[in-house]
Amino acid sequence: MLRTIRLGTSVFVQGIYVGSLPGGRIQVRVGDKTFSGNPVREAA
Repeated sequence: MLRTIRLGTSVFVQGIYVGSLPGGRIQVRVGDKTFSGNPVREAA
């Protein structure tokens, strides 16, 4: 599943969902790199 996370105030990363972390953060994978951050909520 494709998910988007926010890193800092203006950097976003979109990648394949890897898993959940404590505090509501999630991990996504882009190529061979894994990023963790706060998920972006879906628009209604």
